[in-house]
Amino acid sequence: MRRGGFATAHAARQARDAVLATEDAGHGWTVAAWLQYWLGTLPGQVRPSTFVGYRRHVDRYLIPQLGGFRLAELTVAQVEQMFACIMADSPGGGGRVTAATVQRIRATLRRALNVAVRDQLLLVNPARLVVLPRPVRHRPQPWTAARVAAWRQDGWRPVVAVWDVRQLAVFLAVVSGDGLFALWWLAALRGLRRGEICGLRWVDLDLEGGTLTVHQQVCQINGRVHIGPVKTPAGERVVALDAATVAVLREHQRRQHALVKGAGRCWRPDGHVFTLADGRPVRPDWLSHRFHHLVAASGLPPVRFHDLRHGAATLALAAHVDLKVVQEMLGHASLAFTADTYTAVLPEVAHTAAEATARLVLDALPPRPQQPAAGGRA
Repeated sequence: MRRGGFATAHAARQARDAVLATEDAGHGWTVAAWLQYWLGTLPGQVRPSTFVGYRRHVDRYLIPQLGGFRLAELTVAQVEQMFACIMADSPGGGGRVTAATVQRIRATLRRALNVAVRDQLLLVNPARLVVLPRPVRHRPQPWTAARVAAWRQDGWRPVVAVWDVRQLAVFLAVVSGDGLFALWWLAALRGLRRGEICGLRWVDLDLEGGTLTVHQQVCQINGRVHIGPVKTPAGERVVALDAATVAVLREHQRRQHALVKGAGRCWRPDGHVFTLADGRPVRPDWLSHRFHHLVAASGLPPVRFHDLRHGAATLALAAHVDLKVVQEMLGHASLAFTADTYTAVLPEVAHTAAEATARLVLDALPPRPQQPAAGGRA
């Protein structure tokens, strides 16, 4: 069975019929043959990065564990045993596989077997009946003074951490002379995903109107850069820009124009906002590496580049921005997901809001008359 895609739907059907004709009568497909056939039907239907993920799951886990079984005879017990082996230790001694990865492997198998059920090659999809441990969802934790002290003492850190506004201000001051200062600013204040900010083009910005449109992203597949659609339909969105962010982007544009003149014909005229010295878009992996280096040099407690996105949401909530507006800014598919993600920071935001509300009330009260000193005259 070929590893790539089929040129036409007719070619895919011919390949399927050829396998059926040559397999033992009454037994049909092996799981390995079906998975290879299914992969061959996907190019053009899913994003390249999604296909690479499916291929990785099939080659690394599904075929080694299930490939020899007959498709029509595949049982829930066999699938459960596969996941028990995967969770015990990944193939090749690569260490334990996270619960989130196990869920993604199951999703790949379930999608492949759904097609087999549709084609009446399998009565029931056993992958749908397997019960797996739910992945632990780590919510953002602010770098409070106590957490910073623990980090400085023994290196402890939250799995997902965000800076407060003072820490973010320190970072932006440290990187103010960096050529990608506008990128760090935009990520920290508007929460674009790494691939989205790498894929941003000048035609996506309306600096006069104070908006940017997110509709594509840069991703890396087997080391090569690909530009494609955003992660989800909700990810395609219009993001409002404040006056300070517009000013930062205008200054970045001015500097880029100077770079274009200096590079001459060496500059790639792709129109990306954030580029390397020759005009190519910034690579996501390089961006993460660069950010890690800058954070280490700043002396601040560590965060990942993606944590800037969490921080942008936290700062917006602290500024009393409506949760629905934050959801739309981040491109989340549901309001419930946004609320659930930031439950850890909402109590601190609520405390700040309570203090601000109390201050408004106190400021509005008329001055209280001074009480006479003890023993004094009324």
